[in-house]
Amino acid sequence: MFQLIDQEHWERKKHFEYYMEMIPCGYTVTVRLDVENLYQQVKKQGLKFYPAFIYCAGKVINEKKEFKMGLDAQGNPGYWDVMHPNFTIFHKDDHTFSDIWSEYNDDFKTCYENIVNDMETYKDVKGPKGKENQPPNFFCISCVPWMDFTGYSTWVPGGTPNLFPIVTFGKYVLEDGRRKLSTALTIAHASADGYHTSMFFKRLQEVLSEITL
Repeated sequence: MFQLIDQEHWERKKHFEYYMEMIPCGYTVTVRLDVENLYQQVKKQGLKFYPAFIYCAGKVINEKKEFKMGLDAQGNPGYWDVMHPNFTIFHKDDHTFSDIWSEYNDDFKTCYENIVNDMETYKDVKGPKGKENQPPNFFCISCVPWMDFTGYSTWVPGGTPNLFPIVTFGKYVLEDGRRKLSTALTIAHASADGYHTSMFFKRLQEVLSEITL
């Protein structure tokens, strides 16, 4: 469901208009996260890290309205009630990738099974889009497991920044005996300011540190 924003009482109305019309820009922030607890939970339960992390990111995105923004057919801003993960899968035989989507659920087991089942179902479908009928209410998330990075940026020449979040993370590395993971968030400035992004990462770290599977 898409809920239009009451723009007359919206605290970010002028900021939204400014960054949509005057300076249509976006930004990327990269943060080092402690994923030791999630890693140990996944290892203990015999689960996969990637879909578990997708769930954690999706949980935080779905808690925060600024990361659920969209436009209706007339260009009016609003918030989706739920955002579904659109994620990449890698084809080892030809080193290409496809992105597929899964239905988000706040229950970890249900969401995890949705993701791993789609990974299995569409693992051999080649091309940029592996699963059809992608809903309009989605966020992007992908992993670059071959490298650890300290910065990340994505841009489209002449394009308008996306209102939905794009999350990219690398491989985890050991630092002082704990696994750390560089994670980047890309978002349009019209959707979220630095405050909202900092609160996103603060909450994501809480989820990663407290989750019990």
